[in-house]
Amino acid sequence: MIIWLILAFLFAGMGALAVWRGWRRVEYVARPAVIASLIIGLVLSTGLQGNAFWFGLGLLFSLLGDTILLFSQESMFLAGLILFLLTHICYLIGFRQQMLAPSAWSLVLIAVILLNASRLLRRIVGSMRASGMNRLIYPVVIYGLVVSLMLYAAMSTISDHNWNLGAAFLVSIGAFLFWLSDLMLAWNKFVSPLKTRPILIVAAYQIGQISLIAGVIRQFG
Repeated sequence: MIIWLILAFLFAGMGALAVWRGWRRVEYVARPAVIASLIIGLVLSTGLQGNAFWFGLGLLFSLLGDTILLFSQESMFLAGLILFLLTHICYLIGFRQQMLAPSAWSLVLIAVILLNASRLLRRIVGSMRASGMNRLIYPVVIYGLVVSLMLYAAMSTISDHNWNLGAAFLVSIGAFLFWLSDLMLAWNKFVSPLKTRPILIVAAYQIGQISLIAGVIRQFG
């Protein structure tokens, strides 16, 4: 349903403004409302039939992760990380056909993504060790590999003739923005504070989710 995607964009804009202006109460409402709108739109458009079910389940984990990290950013960081890891695993299952039927494009794609992901993870892990955050290293590495695989699977839809090309581009852009948001968040937390404001991390995440689910709705709705 297009109305729910529009509502998700409106809530995303409201949430971004709240982050920029420091309106915490507005942020508490607007940020979860983005994902809630996407869940409703996905349910009404697809009935959560077939692969759409896994994207709906992934959104539910995202909603829980958003809520936990909004109200307790540091103390519940690991719990939030696990919930978003479950989100990416659900999305991977939703894209499982792309994982099971590699093409020439997807083989080149996974090589490029994993090469760059490994370089970034080495830099992040090195900073974590230097800061004494050893207990988080394995969860962060596992998360980084899974989100990179999700990016690969989403972008592999471009070469899949079973996917509508418009839907494939939407999920590819969405997955990339989701991956980029996670990268900026990890770099900001473990390596060095970014000059960019937190608003860019939040905007990349929310626009990424909206784009990815819009592609899923176009493909399966």
